Amino acid sequence: MLEWGRVARCPCGALTTRAVRRSGQGAGIQRGPVTLSHFSVQVCWPPAGRDREPLEMGRKLLAAGQLASEGDPKNYLTYYKRATIYLAMGKFRSALPDLSKAIELKPDFLAVSPTCSSPLLANGQLLSLLPSWGNMGRVPSELGNAWPSKAQRRSQFALRPGGVQPLSPLLPWLQISPWDPDAKELRAECHLLLGDYGQAILDLKPTTKLRADNRAAFLKLSQLYYGLGEHEEALAQVRECLKLDQDDRACFAHYKQVKKLSKQLESAEEHVRAQRYEEAIDKYKAAMKTEPHVEVYVVKAKARICHCLSKVSPEALDVCTEAHQRDPRNVFVLRDRAEAYILNEEFQRAVEDYQEAKELDGENEEVKEGLERAQKLLKQSRKRDYYKILGIRRNANKQEVIKAYRKLAQQWHPDNFQSEDEKKEAEKKFIDIAAAKEVLTDPDMRQKFDSGEDPLDPENQQGGGGHPHHWPFEFNPFGSGNFHFKFHFN
Repeated sequence: MLEWGRVARCPCGALTTRAVRRSGQGAGIQRGPVTLSHFSVQVCWPPAGRDREPLEMGRKLLAAGQLASEGDPKNYLTYYKRATIYLAMGKFRSALPDLSKAIELKPDFLAVSPTCSSPLLANGQLLSLLPSWGNMGRVPSELGNAWPSKAQRRSQFALRPGGVQPLSPLLPWLQISPWDPDAKELRAECHLLLGDYGQAILDLKPTTKLRADNRAAFLKLSQLYYGLGEHEEALAQVRECLKLDQDDRACFAHYKQVKKLSKQLESAEEHVRAQRYEEAIDKYKAAMKTEPHVEVYVVKAKARICHCLSKVSPEALDVCTEAHQRDPRNVFVLRDRAEAYILNEEFQRAVEDYQEAKELDGENEEVKEGLERAQKLLKQSRKRDYYKILGIRRNANKQEVIKAYRKLAQQWHPDNFQSEDEKKEAEKKFIDIAAAKEVLTDPDMRQKFDSGEDPLDPENQQGGGGHPHHWPFEFNPFGSGNFHFKFHFN
């Protein structure tokens, strides 16, 4: 026969178990997570895979306890023992009414404090029992001065303009009741005033579970994530608010704003991945109009516009410079401005931007490769530049290359010149024009040239011997007499 509170070994040999004995009746110990028989209780975890059936049995027996309380409503032990079952199951809110009723029926019942205070204190819910203990003159000593009234607590830790109370007075309260939503919400307010949004989020998140229908916490979390630029998480949190009440005006208004901005940013990124840079730029500009007041979104939009323009337009330099001024330690903005300088054939500045980016993030492989390429292009620019020879931009497509080649080939045809000096000058230019066309219309050769290597440079030829050029036309530029050309404009 086991008395209340004594510890026995579980029959399955897995864990110890606490047995409960109702006055005048024995307590048999059986296997199962929760077993209730005449209010005799034992908690034991069976081997894996055998927990569903006993748990369901325990729940049914708990329902039987409800019938017992209705049949004997004046028995304080009935309420007390059912409360212990709720506590064992982690149902603190369900346990409180029974504990309060037990104290109401028997004010001098002291077992409630040592047995039940720990889990309730952790959740800050023991405050509900303080009036009963106060009437007894027996408020538990462990509460000390950490449990003033809610109004007193709010007043004590009031957040005043121009300053904030230190967080240290909250520590005793939180040590005793680490899961008290009031304490966590108040500390979150302190963190917000101190500008520590991350810590405020960590304190607020548990309160969404600790309070029923805590829409205010979900909305606040969404607003905090939104302010940090995490629009996807902001959308997830405000949706949780609307799940609780789809007609909540504050949550719905915030939801519309977050949803609109999030959709614009996601659409812009899809365009970037598909290399539709003009469309992406339009979406980022729209996003800045949707949210012009939160700096993090303006900075992000400027940085991404810089990236898009660096692929297609010399205008990127102005946008990238503005983005760099807003966020001078952004490695990706420096990378994109360097690419814009390369597009604008300002290779020295491209090298400088890549070097600055490398100082900020020396392990970034993309930056390392970009710096090496910019240095090669700078060296190459002091030699022959096929883009300049044809008078086209570095992002010109194949059709633009051929068009420029045809125009210049006709202009510098040696037969168009009479004097020997003019013919020699035209011959030299014509060879360069042909070489430029050969390199820039061949994807592999162009890729090498764009990486800073001249595929027609004899120093880069393998094996030696032979002429490095493969002319797309037939003529002997070094012979004498009349010139005869046969062009292949393919």
